[in-house]
Amino acid sequence: MKLIRILLSLLLLSLALPSFSQGANTKTPTKQQIEQFKKLPKAQQEVIAKKYGLDLSMLDKQGGEGTEKNNDDPFSVMPRDDKDKKQNNEELTDEEKFKPKLDEPEPFGYDLFAGEPTTFEPSENALVPDTYIVGPGDTFTVNLYGKESSTEEVNVDREGRLVIQKLSPITVSGMQYNDVVKLIKTKVKQEIIGTEAFVSMGKTRSIRVMVLGEAYKPGTYTVPALASITHALFVSGGISEIGSLRNVQLKRAGKTIETLDIYDLLIKGDSSSDVILKPGDVVFIPPVGKQVTIDGEVRRPAIYELKKHETANDLIKMAGGFNASAYPQKTIIERYASNSFKTILQLDLTNNDQSLQNGDKVNVPESSKELSNAITLLGAVTYPGSYSWNEGDTVSRLFSSPKSDLLPIADFDYALIVREVNDKGDIEIHQFSPILASQLDEQNNLTLLPRDIVVVFSRYQEKADEEIALNSMALTQEQIKHKERLKLWDEYEDKQFYEFIDLGDSLDKELAERLAEEESKKVSSITELLKGNQQELKEEDYAVFSREKLLRPILAKLNQQASYKEEVKIFGVRGEVRFEGVYPLPVNATVKKAVLAAGGLRESAYLENAEITRFTAGGKTDLEHLNVNLSQALAGAEKSNFTIRSKDALNIYPVPNWQKDTRVTLLGEVRFPGVYTIKKGESLSSVLKRAGGFTEYAFPKGAIFTRESIRVQEQEQLNKLSEDLRRDIVSKSFNNSITDASLSYSDMDNLLKDLAEVKAVGRLVVDLPAVKAGKVDIELLNQDALYIPAKQNNISVIGEVSFATSHLYDPSLSVDEYIQRSGGLRQRADEERIYIIKASGLVKIPNKSSWFAVNNTVQLEAGDTIVVPLDSEYVDNLTLWSTATQIIYQMGVAVAAISSL
Repeated sequence: MKLIRILLSLLLLSLALPSFSQGANTKTPTKQQIEQFKKLPKAQQEVIAKKYGLDLSMLDKQGGEGTEKNNDDPFSVMPRDDKDKKQNNEELTDEEKFKPKLDEPEPFGYDLFAGEPTTFEPSENALVPDTYIVGPGDTFTVNLYGKESSTEEVNVDREGRLVIQKLSPITVSGMQYNDVVKLIKTKVKQEIIGTEAFVSMGKTRSIRVMVLGEAYKPGTYTVPALASITHALFVSGGISEIGSLRNVQLKRAGKTIETLDIYDLLIKGDSSSDVILKPGDVVFIPPVGKQVTIDGEVRRPAIYELKKHETANDLIKMAGGFNASAYPQKTIIERYASNSFKTILQLDLTNNDQSLQNGDKVNVPESSKELSNAITLLGAVTYPGSYSWNEGDTVSRLFSSPKSDLLPIADFDYALIVREVNDKGDIEIHQFSPILASQLDEQNNLTLLPRDIVVVFSRYQEKADEEIALNSMALTQEQIKHKERLKLWDEYEDKQFYEFIDLGDSLDKELAERLAEEESKKVSSITELLKGNQQELKEEDYAVFSREKLLRPILAKLNQQASYKEEVKIFGVRGEVRFEGVYPLPVNATVKKAVLAAGGLRESAYLENAEITRFTAGGKTDLEHLNVNLSQALAGAEKSNFTIRSKDALNIYPVPNWQKDTRVTLLGEVRFPGVYTIKKGESLSSVLKRAGGFTEYAFPKGAIFTRESIRVQEQEQLNKLSEDLRRDIVSKSFNNSITDASLSYSDMDNLLKDLAEVKAVGRLVVDLPAVKAGKVDIELLNQDALYIPAKQNNISVIGEVSFATSHLYDPSLSVDEYIQRSGGLRQRADEERIYIIKASGLVKIPNKSSWFAVNNTVQLEAGDTIVVPLDSEYVDNLTLWSTATQIIYQMGVAVAAISSL
């Protein structure tokens, strides 16, 4: 039967769906359609609503206009609307529905009865108490067994009687439920011999009650006979914001017979005061009493209603107690005073019976996040984090086994302890060697104090070097896992290196960097000495635990705490050390500690002498230079000049005439071309001899010799020329001095771009035949290069000729004849400035008086280039163009010569 009823309901619903559809011609569904839809199970309602686009929320608003509700319609109670839309009863917009709530505490418990109305609908299968008073409208199910068997549902009529077949009517109105059951069973035994009865309660009757006072919708309601006070509150929409939850009164015949404290129900689960209602009962909600707000570190921040005898301890219990992070000893209470101002009270709520007043705001603060008896370990360690501290703990406790406690990339000789020295958070630095500390060395196994921060650095400065080192090491499984963590730390947890030192609330990472930059100007003796020596790297190129990254917040803090009373505790190291830079000054700083801080000495370091540049401040600021014996300082000798002070700069010299990897390159027509390592002062003739000399095909006159220092200088001059030309052209364009020029602006701009793109070669003109003959020689420098081409048999003609090309060398031909063979001069050629670039790189100008003479002063040779420049008059006498074209031609010839070789 149930299945047939569901199928019939679906059929009827399908006929009514057009009126449910939400479209342009949406119609309001009739009450019959809604009733039919509501008879379906909840799951089927949701499926159909989703399929046909129905809005289930519209069912919540259906019902009569009056305040009397019928129990047969469980959807007759409308859920509480937004308080701003109570009057017009409008739908909330999507923006209002999903608008984030503020963090302000809200009144506790008021939303309990404002939810879905079926939440507190009494079940028809609920157990009927024996004391239930039977009345008209109640239904009983009577089952007879024995001589006769039957099942019958009978109702108590308006006269209060039950009429059961084959039995005389029974008056039951006003009787308790258990007495009615006994009466029916006795009646059956007496009047139907041999038959026993089984009696149960069927559907209970509806009763009318009144909900008055500060209810959301006060009025008269029809509720099930088994309804309690809470159900009456629910069907009335709950309690308004000014209603009391602590003093809900049940009045019967003008007398208060029960008082319900909803806090007992919500907090303690005590429903003993939630009694069953009777017809004509009145549920009265008085105005709210004393309200107190509690916020902060409690489990349930809210606005609570307090009774007269309740204190601050009771309030804490209502709020669920303190959070683990609470610090109740510093609780703050804001209270309205009689003079219209607020006053502040501070209480210890650990055990306090302080009475509270209406409107009080109690704020329980959070405990400090600082660790009291702990030390923090950071950097290139296997297990970073916080560790417990005990009296007498030393560094060796952290590094009992360097192989397992430190990463393979860790610097075993340099680590720091950052220690707070006062309540302001000022710090001092202690330096030690992790490897010596693990060996219980007395000077390095430092004693730890609470709140110490131990920082271990990587022995690599660049990320690429660190990755190469890790890839080449035989790592354990734990080290491999930590290697993968490095990538995550570098990408996502870079802030931890700026937060582990307390720089102050307003001193964030950006400000710390800015402060360090500003303060560094005060120690110019260091920064000026180190300027230009440090390798420039981008921040992302530094190793994860490099000195650059981990020292930055420490240096910022030291700069911040410096004042006229306290010098900034930093020093600088430059020269033959692994990592030049600025470092924090440790307690009892020495030259040896300074060298270890900079990563140790290079192989080229000169041990007999080093220099300390000291910034002295007094009546007159000055610098002084101190010489120290580095060998003795590293050996641990105790001398006054081995100490390092604030703003000192330690300079480590290289060994005199230290042989660095100086190399030169020989290419082309030598017997053994390649790269040669040279000693300082070695000459070109010596290297040519080592290379086996020239081959039989060599063309020494056309040799190209380049030097890196010359290339850099030429490139700077080219860049400056390009900028000067551009500036002059712009200036002349405003004076209309080039408006009639034969070149357009685009042509000039292209010429400037071409000039800017020209790359310097750094060619040095060398008379190689003279070097071979021993007449002259050249001292070689690092990165010098010599290219000896094969024998040449051509003459090139370039520039303002009809067809720039190369010709076979004929010693009988003159310059003019080679130009004629290239089509002759163009109209814009400058005949007066023709010049010749020799194969060796020399530039010569033909003698005009003997231009057509046989004995020309400039003897053409194989490999020479004849250059016909542009007449500058064709660009409106802009003399800069003449210079530009000549340089471009010269550079073009040099590059072309190299390319051709």
